Order: sequence, then C-alpha cells, then structure tokens
Amino acid sequence: MPEIELSAGTIAYEDTGGPGPVVVLLHGLVHDATVWRKVVAGLGRDHRCITPTLPYGSHRTPMRTDIPLGPDSVNELIAEFLDRLDLREVTLVESDCGRAQTVAGRHPERLARLVLISCEAFDNYPPGAPGKMISLVCKVPGGVALMARILALKPLRRLPIGLGALTRRPVPHEIADGWLRPLLTDKAIRNDFRRYNAGVRKTELLEAAEGLRKFDRPALVVWATEDRMMPREHGRRLAELLPQGRLLEIEDSCTLIAEDQPERLTEALRAFIAETAAERS
Repeated sequence: MPEIELSAGTIAYEDTGGPGPVVVLLHGLVHDATVWRKVVAGLGRDHRCITPTLPYGSHRTPMRTDIPLGPDSVNELIAEFLDRLDLREVTLVESDCGRAQTVAGRHPERLARLVLISCEAFDNYPPGAPGKMISLVCKVPGGVALMARILALKPLRRLPIGLGALTRRPVPHEIADGWLRPLLTDKAIRNDFRRYNAGVRKTELLEAAEGLRKFDRPALVVWATEDRMMPREHGRRLAELLPQGRLLEIEDSCTLIAEDQPERLTEALRAFIAETAAERS
C-alpha cells in the first residue's frame, strides 16, 4: 500500500490507477479504506479510485504529536492530500463523517463534483448514540481501550452502539478485525483517536453547511432510508442547500451503504459522474 508524508503525518492509501475519472473516497470513524472495497471493485474498472485511510482510529501509523489533530486539521489534511498527489477534476465522496462538506466549501479548486453519503451534518454532531458514546469514552481514562475490547468481542458487534448501528448486515469479521486492531494494539493510535474526538466543535458542520451554499458544482446526496444515526431529513436539507444538489435515497440500508448496498451505490456513482461530465462537455 503506498504512503504519503503530509504535514500531520503519514497517510496510507490505495490507488487503482488508470486514466479514468478520479474518485477520492473518504471513510468514517473506526473504519479504513476497506469499507470501500466492494465499490472500488466495480467502479475501479473504469475510474481511478483513491481511498486514503484517515487518522480515525483504524490507521496504522500514528500522527505527529507536535501537530494538532482534530476534525479541523483533518479537513486541511484532506486538502493537502489532494494537492500533493496533484489530483484534478476530483469527485470527492464521503460516507459517515462530514469532513468533505468543509473541504468542498473551503477548498473547491480541485473538485469537479461532490458526493455525500449518509453522513453527520448540521447539529447531528457527534452523530447518534454511537457518536455520543465515543465522545464520552474519549474523556474517560482507559475508555478508548475498553471500547475497542468490547467491540472486538464478536457476539457484541451488532450492538446498537457499535457496528449494529451502522449496517443492516454484519460486517465480515476479518474486515471488522482490521478496523479495530490498531486501537487494540497501539497506544499511540488510541491517543490519536482521543485527540481527534477532543477537537470536535459543535458548530463545525453548521458552518460547513453555509459553505456548501456556494459550492456551485454537481453534487449528489445519497441517503439510507433506514439510517439509525443520520436523520433522513438531513439528506433532503443537504441536497436543497447545494446549488446543483440532487438526492438519491437507497432502501434496505443503514449508514454504511457501501457495506449494505454496494452494487446500487456503485451504479449511482457511475451514473452521476457520467451524466455530469456529459453536461459539462
């Protein structure tokens, strides 16, 4: 897996390469790039898919301790990642977390279009019961290690405060094991996780929503109709405030549509990129 040294630390990423349209896919907390494996398997045949693993607790290399780490700094890290790889006409896709909203508002220069998939938005931040639980455990000494140990117990993974809140179907154990291993085995990764969550500002995504009003490029909002964490009306609100926003709802799915309905999501991404590219030409 290639790596790139950025100002906050080393980021690993997957890159399918090829001459097709560039798609950068961003994941959420306690996931890594493998959350996109099924989408990349289909979309990567004719698109260049790049999937960085961000410092959300499933990363393998700790970030620099002398650089602040939080949602605001990750916003800048994502923009730096696009710059350093010199990516142009990017379709920026994000699921679960909301960093792409701020990146689109503040750093639109490399973006051709934006896709927001069942993500934290507006005042739902941290989102739902799992988000609030994470915020709490990060304030308790030893809380992050305890949370990781609980989630590592296979019979408990479908709890509504764990992966059970994110998907309708179980995430394969080998994938979930990979997501949890850094938190279980590396104190420095647990420290990164605490630092990131300590940096959450309640107003960040409200500010990001105002920035999205100026993102006058094609934007697709994809929402899971059975999402337990992200209110369904937030999908509609995001699509309405984006000048070129459109909404697609996908049934029989929770937050991680890439896990529950990867084929439908892949088809939607391919159609959106093709249609909006044709409109621009």
